[in-house]
Amino acid sequence: MTNPRRGRWHRRPARALLAGCAVALLAGCGAVDIGVRGDADAPPAVDVGADPTTPGTAPTSPAEPRPTDGGDPAPSDPAAVDPCALVTRPEAERALGLPVQDAVAIAESCTYTAPPSGPTGQVEVYVADSAKNLLTAERALGHDIDPVPGIGDEAYAEDGMIFLNQGGVWVAIRLVRTDDLAKYRAALEGLARTAAGRL
Repeated sequence: MTNPRRGRWHRRPARALLAGCAVALLAGCGAVDIGVRGDADAPPAVDVGADPTTPGTAPTSPAEPRPTDGGDPAPSDPAAVDPCALVTRPEAERALGLPVQDAVAIAESCTYTAPPSGPTGQVEVYVADSAKNLLTAERALGHDIDPVPGIGDEAYAEDGMIFLNQGGVWVAIRLVRTDDLAKYRAALEGLARTAAGRL
């Protein structure tokens, strides 16, 4: 004889299981905001803190600026300035009035030197901190350094040397000859204008 209580007992777990599934389905549906506002065409709500490009990502903080990919560094970046590109070998030769050997680049400097078999002559180019520190040292020695208008953002000169600042990048150019250095002032200013235009 079948026990009626046993039949009811077996039906209860099935009903409990169905009820649990229904609750789970409703809970899952409730987790999705479908934007019901009485308007069937209303767009779904957007989680402003989530990454819109990656589904399911956690809220993120506001995007921080990222470095640009590829490309050359900005010319006004002192670390990117090549001193040998600011004054070329032919330009150094014209300023000195002498032939010079290939450039010798060391750190933030570039030097063109006349051959040892001929008259003494040299053009030195310094950039960034090396140039600025050189100007500071010349001022500390009490040398007469005059402002030169029309070159870069600012420029200063003394016999045999000129300093310029263009876009925050300092450049110093020294010309070495054994005769009167005042004769080379115009040549130095020409080199400085050219260098400023390349920054």
